[in-house]
Amino acid sequence: MDRLTIAVPKGRLLAPTLDLFARIGLAAEYAEDSRALVVPSGDGRVRFLIAKPMDVPTFVEHGTADLGVVGSDILDEEPHDVLQPLDLRFGACRLVLATPHDAATAPLARHAVHRVATKYPNTAARYFARRGLQAETIKLYGSVELAPSTGLSALIVDVVQTGATLRENGLVVIDEIATTSARLIADRAAHKIRFAEVDGLIRALSEAVTC
Repeated sequence: MDRLTIAVPKGRLLAPTLDLFARIGLAAEYAEDSRALVVPSGDGRVRFLIAKPMDVPTFVEHGTADLGVVGSDILDEEPHDVLQPLDLRFGACRLVLATPHDAATAPLARHAVHRVATKYPNTAARYFARRGLQAETIKLYGSVELAPSTGLSALIVDVVQTGATLRENGLVVIDEIATTSARLIADRAAHKIRFAEVDGLIRALSEAVTC
């Protein structure tokens, strides 16, 4: 039988993800400056797909990967038919609504259409709808903090860790929408067909994150 395939995200979650798998005996032969996108574990039991975070659930949902690691912010933004067996308890961030410092005390107007720049338009739209507010969301793929200073929008919705980038760009948090963390996801078919392997790996990861 083919070895298990695990999709892992590029960026801030990659190092802690590979470290976690190394702790359960599945160390990846991967260097920080590597351009490799498919990386085997040292013992050959699994292979890792190094993917953009937004693509990880797609690889798992369509069976290209048996398992994956992705931030809960991405899972909340787009629906994917995958199992979510485990909160991996790292990569904690906050999804926040932010605005320039000089506008932070002004209440959001009930009868205005608020323009919001974000990587998470669906999540942002649901947030404003829950509050009974109207919003026009503008999707950006990076540097969301630029939106207020360029006049694109007065509001942004984005993920923050320390808030340093917001402060450096003159922005302040006016509401916390959600907290996020890394999640293990699994392909439904793989979980059934390769139950012993998949469940064994889930159990090993669960023990590792609770130690």
